[in-house]
Amino acid sequence: MLEGAPRLALTTAFCLAALSSPQPAAAQKARITNLSDVNFGLIANLQTDARRSQNVCVFSQSTGSLYSITATGSGSGSSFALTDGTNSLAYEVEWSDQSGQTSGTSLVPAVAATGRVSAATQQTCSNGPATSASLIVILRSSSLTQARAGNYSGSLTLVVAAE
Repeated sequence: MLEGAPRLALTTAFCLAALSSPQPAAAQKARITNLSDVNFGLIANLQTDARRSQNVCVFSQSTGSLYSITATGSGSGSSFALTDGTNSLAYEVEWSDQSGQTSGTSLVPAVAATGRVSAATQQTCSNGPATSASLIVILRSSSLTQARAGNYSGSLTLVVAAE
């Protein structure tokens, strides 16, 4: 049982890569931009899920603007888990093909979510829509109530590939 409200600070650093096929020029066909760290700060209410979403730009220069997104966490076996150095705290990742969303399709660690469609018309969304997708990170209340107080951090790697 926890004494008082645990201090659960989540900072997620994003390492990005844009991949397509084994051909070097193909790597220029997909790109993700506008990502920023996710910080949950002090979490006082452990009875509800803590969510953070951000709008990002995903560009795919492929037929139908199709792309896949693969998320890999820094937890054991590429899992989505944070650590305070001793304890672990699981989190979930969702993705939406539309910006401004607070929920989306659940991503499985290291498994490509295929058939995504981008509305971006420029690689950095400098012309057309300013953003084209939503990244959602969730700390479930079931995990929060089991967590020990501390500052948790981890990394999340997102790989986007043109299809």
